[in-house]
Amino acid sequence: MAIVEVSRPALDEIKAAVRTLGDVIVRTPLVPLHGDEGDVGAARILLKPETHQRIGSFKIRGVFNAVASLPEDRRRGGVSTVSAGNTAQALAWAARHFGVPARSLMPLTAPAGKVDAVRDLGADVVLVPVAEVFDYLRNHRWKSEPWAFIHPWTDRNVLVGHGTMGLEIIADCPEVDTVFVPVGGGGLIGGVGSALKMLKPEVRLIAVEPRGCPSLKVSLAAGRPEPVQCETICDGVAVPYITDEMFPLLRDLVDEAVLVSDDDVRATVRRLALREKIVAEPSGALALAAALATPPAQRGTTVCIVSGGSIDAAALAAILTGH
Repeated sequence: MAIVEVSRPALDEIKAAVRTLGDVIVRTPLVPLHGDEGDVGAARILLKPETHQRIGSFKIRGVFNAVASLPEDRRRGGVSTVSAGNTAQALAWAARHFGVPARSLMPLTAPAGKVDAVRDLGADVVLVPVAEVFDYLRNHRWKSEPWAFIHPWTDRNVLVGHGTMGLEIIADCPEVDTVFVPVGGGGLIGGVGSALKMLKPEVRLIAVEPRGCPSLKVSLAAGRPEPVQCETICDGVAVPYITDEMFPLLRDLVDEAVLVSDDDVRATVRRLALREKIVAEPSGALALAAALATPPAQRGTTVCIVSGGSIDAAALAAILTGH
C-alpha cells in the first residue's frame, strides 16, 4: 500500500476553518501561571486551557472541521473514528449537531467516564482490545466499511481545525518564544505547529510525551517511525507508534521532543487543579510538566497547551490526595 504523506496545512485553509468553527468552539484565553514569590519555574508561562471547550478537549476543533468538510451525502451515512475518548466525544457532538449517526471504536482500557460521555452524546461505542484498535488504524480497515471515517491524526481537515489554535496563540502572544504541545498520534502538534511556523518561523515547538510511551522521541532519534511499548497514566496520548504518513510532517515541525514522568504528570495535575483551578486529565498536564522542568532562560515566553480535562472523579481524587 502506497504511503501518502500528510502535507502541512496552508494558512488560508486554517483561516477558513476559523469561519467553519464559528460559535462551535471557545476561543480559549492565554492564562498566566500562578507562582509563589521566588518561583522562577513559573516565570513567563501562559496556559492555553482547551479544557474550556464543549467536550472538555481541543479535539472538537479538528473533528468538527473534518465532519463539516464532508460532502453532505457522505456525512448523512454516518461518521466513525477510533479513540481513547476525546476524539470519540468530539465526533459524537459533531454528529449530533448535523443529525447523523456516529460510531467509535474504543479500547477496553478506555476510562469509563469517557465511554459514558460518548454514549451520552448519542453515539455507538464498540469496545475492543487495544491491539485491535491499532491494527484497525495501521491496516486501514475502515476502508471496507460504509461509515465516513475521521482519522484522529492523518485526516488533513482534522489538522487544519487544530491549526486554529496556533492562530489564536500568535494573536494573543506575538512575543511567544516556545510552545509546549502534548503528543499522541501527532494531530494536535501537526496542526498547531503548522500555523505557528507559518506565522512565526523562529518559535520553538516542543513535543511532550510521557516517559512510558516515547513514540515520537524514539522515532526522531531513529530517523524513521519506530514502535514502542506504552505504559503510562496518560491514556489520551498512549499511542505506540507514529504513522508513516505523519512522521515527515512532525520531523519537519518539531524542534525537540521531551519526556515527562508519570509522577511529574500527577504533580502537575494537582497544581493545575489546586492552584490554577483547571481540571486536567494526565495527558492535558504534559505540556506544563515539561515547561516547569525547563529553565526559564532556555524557553523564554512560553505557552503550554492544556489539551483536555476528561478524567474520572475517582482518578482525579486519587491524584489530588496522593493515593
